[in-house]
Amino acid sequence: MWLSRKDRLLLMSVLAVLLLGDIYFHLWPVLMRRFGRDCGCSNTGEDPNSRQTSKLQHLFSHPLYQPQDPLNPALQDKLLDYQETTGRYNRLAHLNRKEENDDAWNSSTHMTETTYNLSAPWLQFHLEISREALYPRSSKTVEQLIDWMGNVPIFKADLTSDTKKLNGECDCEKIVKPSGTHLKLVLHFQELGKAMFKPMRQSREEETSEDFFYFVDLQRHNAEIAAFHLDRILDFRRVPPVAGRLMNVTSEILEVTPNEELQDVFFVSPAHNVCFFARCPYSCKTEYAVCGNPHMLEGSLSAYLPPHFLAFRISVQNPWKRSYTFTGKEEWEVNPSYCEQLKQTEPYTNMKRLLNIMDLAIFDFLIGNMDRHHYDLFTKFADDGFLLHMDNARGFGRHSYDELTILAPIYQCCLVKEDTWLRLKLLSTPEYRLSDVMRESLSRDRLQTVLTEPHLLALDRRLQTVLQVVEECVQKHGNGSVIIKESRRQAVPTRVQQRAV
Repeated sequence: MWLSRKDRLLLMSVLAVLLLGDIYFHLWPVLMRRFGRDCGCSNTGEDPNSRQTSKLQHLFSHPLYQPQDPLNPALQDKLLDYQETTGRYNRLAHLNRKEENDDAWNSSTHMTETTYNLSAPWLQFHLEISREALYPRSSKTVEQLIDWMGNVPIFKADLTSDTKKLNGECDCEKIVKPSGTHLKLVLHFQELGKAMFKPMRQSREEETSEDFFYFVDLQRHNAEIAAFHLDRILDFRRVPPVAGRLMNVTSEILEVTPNEELQDVFFVSPAHNVCFFARCPYSCKTEYAVCGNPHMLEGSLSAYLPPHFLAFRISVQNPWKRSYTFTGKEEWEVNPSYCEQLKQTEPYTNMKRLLNIMDLAIFDFLIGNMDRHHYDLFTKFADDGFLLHMDNARGFGRHSYDELTILAPIYQCCLVKEDTWLRLKLLSTPEYRLSDVMRESLSRDRLQTVLTEPHLLALDRRLQTVLQVVEECVQKHGNGSVIIKESRRQAVPTRVQQRAV
C-alpha cells in the first residue's frame, strides 16, 4: 500500500527529528569528550588540566610563591638599562655580521646596519634580571628560553674563553685543575644568543665512587638541569635557565666550528661512534672522551648571563670552601668559633650577605655539591643583591650518602631566612612534597628521566635533615635569633650581643 505524499513527508520529518535527537543527546557528547579533551577546547572556561592534579602548579599558586608588588623597589631596580643594552647589542650584531661577511668575501663590501630580534628569549631574560633574582616569579620568559635553547639551530660551536686562555697547557701535577680544563663548549645561535654546553659523562644510574674526592668528580649534565629546577622550586631563582638537548655532535658541533683546535679533538671510535675530548693534557686522551651513539649525545645548555661590559660581576671565595688537598683542613673545619669571627669580618657583617650564604649551603646540601669554592655576584647590587648559584654539575653524584658538613654554615651560625624556612617546611608536607614537585618539574624537560627515583627520594631525606638542624638551633638559641626576617643593610649581631639583648 503506497503512502500518500503528505504521509511520506510526515514520516520523513519524524525520522529526521529522531536522528537529530540521537546526534545531540548521544553522539555529540561522545565526540566532545573525545576530541575536546585532546585539543584542550572548552567553552565552559574550565581548565583542561583541572582533572589532573598538578602539585607544581599548586605550589606556585601558594601565597609564599605569589608575584610581589611590581612597585617593589627590588623589582624596579633592574640590572640592565633597556636603551643602553639594546644599543650595545645592536652595535655588536653589526660588528659580528661585518666580520662574517669579511671572512666570506674578503672584501670591503658596503655594510648596512644589522639589527636583531628584540623579543629574542635570551635578551628578554637579560632584561628581566633585577636586584631580587635572575627572573621574576611571574616570568614567562624562562619557559620560552628553555624551549628556544632546546630547539634553535646552532650555527657555530667553539671552545669557551677560559679553555682558550689555557692554550692546551695545564699542570698535570696539580690536584685541582684550573677553569677551562673540563669538557664544555659555547654554542652560538641566531641573533647573538649563546649557551654553555656540557655533554653527558655519566649514566643516570651510576653513582660517584665513594673513593673519589669531590674535586676530581665528573661534571654531570643532568645535575645542571636538575639544579635549575630545584633552585626555582625553592624560589631562589639564582641559577640561569638550563635546558636538556639531544645533540648531533657531527652536524651541530664538528661541522659548524671554525676552531681548528676543537676540530682536532674529534675522532671515530672502534665502535664507529663520533667522540671528542678536552684539550688539557690531563684529560686529552681517548679514554676520557665522550662519544655519540653514533652521532647523538645528550647534554645541558645553560643560558649565558649578560657580558661583563654590561653587567660586571665578581667571583668571591666561599668562606666555607673546602681544602683542595688530600690531607689539609680549612679553618671552619677545626675552629668552633669560626662563624662568630666571620660575623666581624667584611662583607659578612652585613646580614643579607650572610643569609644568602645560608641559602647557598642549603641548596648545595640538597644537591650534594661539595665543590662550592667560590660564588659570584653582580657588582651593581653588591650586598643588596643575591648570590649566583652557578656551576652545579658536580651535584647529584651520590643519592645514598648525605655530606652533613655542607650544612656547616647553618649549624655553626644558626641562621636562616624566614622566607626560606617557611618554604622548606611547606615542601616537607605531603601536599607539596619536594620529590613530587621536582619529578613533575623535570618531566617538562626535553630529556627523559633527568634524575632517577633514588635521587628524587634523597631530596626528601635531605630536606628533613635541614629542618632538623635548624630546629636544633632554635632550641639552643631561640626562634628570634635563628629565623631572620631579611632586610637591607642589616648588621649581624654576635651571640654575645644577642644574649645582652
